[in-house]
Amino acid sequence: MLKVVFCGTPDISTECLQTLFELPNVEIIYVISQPDRPSGRGNKLKSPEVIELATTLGLKTFQTQNINKEPKFLSELESLKPDLFVVFAFAQFLGKKVLSLPRLGCFNIHTSLLPLYRGAAPIHYAILNGDVQTGVSIQKMVKQMDAGDICCDLALPISIDETTESLYVKLKSLASTLLKDFINSADNNTLSFKQQDESQASFAPTIKKDEGYIDFNSESAITIERKIRAFTPWPGIQFLLNNKRCKILKLKVSDEKIKPSQVLITKESFFIGCLNGSIELLKIQIEGKQAVDVATWINGLQGQTPFISSISKDQQ
Repeated sequence: MLKVVFCGTPDISTECLQTLFELPNVEIIYVISQPDRPSGRGNKLKSPEVIELATTLGLKTFQTQNINKEPKFLSELESLKPDLFVVFAFAQFLGKKVLSLPRLGCFNIHTSLLPLYRGAAPIHYAILNGDVQTGVSIQKMVKQMDAGDICCDLALPISIDETTESLYVKLKSLASTLLKDFINSADNNTLSFKQQDESQASFAPTIKKDEGYIDFNSESAITIERKIRAFTPWPGIQFLLNNKRCKILKLKVSDEKIKPSQVLITKESFFIGCLNGSIELLKIQIEGKQAVDVATWINGLQGQTPFISSISKDQQ
């Protein structure tokens, strides 16, 4: 029987917690997560999804802003003699003291094939870069972020219409599958490790809101098409149309020959030229308006000619 501490916060890590709970060779001695935070229109405090599930399962929980600054709790953990920590989307670094607590070590579940896309947003970057596959890795944690030895991984193909939202769901399930294999190996003392190739390491920093702003003069049609899939549901992609923010909700790459930032409107179609190629907008949402399909929007133009302008720093 392995005594396990689980560290996680958002929805993506809940399936792995459920999996651990159901394994007969695992005893979850603690679930650690971030503090409750204001959420929704009323700004009411809301617990992380991991805490909600742990409470439902009757597990012991601990919430903290910084696990490394909890000496009393760490002493309690040490006395419980954990075999390993399983960490998934915890959003905190583990210091030397925490890393040394479990007998077998601390193991992080990461949604990429390491050493690719170390960091907070591996799913987004796999789509942004047009990768044809991604996956899940479990690595033994060290001080450097996502740089520990890999003990197991599983690959997953990326479909041509994949979004961050759809890939998130697939990787959430894949992580649970990989975790079962990892736990069985840990319980049987058959874990094996391979070092990461530092020359192949790449990074996936946190996505910022302003990365969703489109510049048709400097971005290709393919880049913009990848962006809408990578940035769905957040931060989305947008530009200024007639000096109003316009969110692009659906588009496709077009073969229309149009200069960058130039607009071509037909009876039912709306095209915009890009650095290379062009795009056809299919569904949009103008600032202050409901989302509409482009044909409906064109009907409301009443002969007006739309124009595109750049979003300045103060408009972001």
